[in-house]
Amino acid sequence: MSLTVLADNNTLIDRYFTAEPGLSFLIQTEGKKILFDTGYSEVFLSNAMKMGINLRDLDCVVLSHGHLDHTWGLVPLVRLLTEATIEDMPHTVPELVAHPLCFCAKEKLPLRNIGSLLDEAEARRQFRVTLSAKPAWITGDLVFLGEIPRRFSFEQVDPGKRKILLPDGRTKPDRLMDDSALAYRSGKGLVIITGCSHAGICNITEYAREVYDERTVVGIIGGLHLINPPAAHLEGTGEYLRGLNLESLHACHCTSFASRLALAGYCPMQDTGVGLRLEW
Repeated sequence: MSLTVLADNNTLIDRYFTAEPGLSFLIQTEGKKILFDTGYSEVFLSNAMKMGINLRDLDCVVLSHGHLDHTWGLVPLVRLLTEATIEDMPHTVPELVAHPLCFCAKEKLPLRNIGSLLDEAEARRQFRVTLSAKPAWITGDLVFLGEIPRRFSFEQVDPGKRKILLPDGRTKPDRLMDDSALAYRSGKGLVIITGCSHAGICNITEYAREVYDERTVVGIIGGLHLINPPAAHLEGTGEYLRGLNLESLHACHCTSFASRLALAGYCPMQDTGVGLRLEW
């Protein structure tokens, strides 16, 4: 499996790409091209173009959750595929995989919309949509984990001002149950690929181990949602990661510099940014 960072809050040093507060990875494995999240804007498309990557032939789009910095790039992607249709250019109609609550309206006052610009109905017009709260296999060795069980007390989600409009019309505090991740089984062990880890990176990793019945985890890449975490949360995360004996941790996006610096004391932290390409 190869993974290329198309959008992140940072770029690699001396690489002439564009950063934004968002995340998008291109994953290629078993003959399939999978776009994991779409960032906040068209930045992932322009960076891909600079890298010589064609995104008109995607097999699958996977959304880690419904927040704007992971889904607002869907509109530029739809535009790209629409223009390909108009110009009779080779292109696909990708499958789109997400949690059933991904396209629900979300707010965090005073922001009236922190969710996707596409609702579920429009997404179904543009993609072949699969919504699943259970693990959904993208390829033989890559799985969308679905809804993540919340097990670690220090990773409990405080909804704060966040609210979600459910399909039945009810509005309730948003504990981000749509937050999910990918897990890949390499020859050496599991690789965990996250968007924001609102569900908690320890919760996500434990569930991936359960789904695969595999204890060895060799790598983690993605956002850890450790912006200004309580000391107990950061320490608990660090101790858990230390116990994994990771080969590499590529914490990015919503992981602050202070948190990355702290976690580097527990496991091998690596630099991450737009332009990074990894293989497992």
